[in-house]
Amino acid sequence: MTPRLRSGLLALLTTTTITLGAPAAAYGAPPAAPSIAGHSLPPYQTWIADVTAVTSAAQRYLADRLPDSSVKPAIVLDIDNTALETTYRPGLVSPATAPVLALARQAAADGAAVFFVTARPQVLGWQTAVNLRGAGYPVADAYLRPWFNTQPDAGFKTATRKQIEDLGYRIVANIGNNPSDLSGGFAERTFKLPDYDGQLI
Repeated sequence: MTPRLRSGLLALLTTTTITLGAPAAAYGAPPAAPSIAGHSLPPYQTWIADVTAVTSAAQRYLADRLPDSSVKPAIVLDIDNTALETTYRPGLVSPATAPVLALARQAAADGAAVFFVTARPQVLGWQTAVNLRGAGYPVADAYLRPWFNTQPDAGFKTATRKQIEDLGYRIVANIGNNPSDLSGGFAERTFKLPDYDGQLI
């Protein structure tokens, strides 16, 4: 990469990060409920309320579980419709899901590393990293599906959590909105956000 191209990319990333740092309110009024395959999802406010019910329980658990100096604690978050409001606010970038962001920041403040595990392909790696950091997340690392990996989502995500624990971390909480985010072990507790019978993937 030439110095000129490198400086141009850095300038773009810096500008994008500043833009992404805006709160969700900067994206406009709460959107109408999207329609997926002919089915309407609940309104945005209902989804946020349902997410908050789960993250509140997770926050209470983490308040008791952390800090813990006897282990290297970590939490794992899914990205789409968990960490980011992907379906309700679609586009090149999405704002943080506010209750999940608060949970991640609490965990980080109490000494936990925050990892992201997603079935997004690696080609979206830079965009995803910029979006997460710009939205305000502490990011220890983000694991995307490797090139040509055709494992089912659950198998890939389970293997990735094992990989994180093999680095010496104890995953104290795993949060996602689909069963494939949570199955397979390698987490002390799991917290499932709404997927509305598989409509919100």
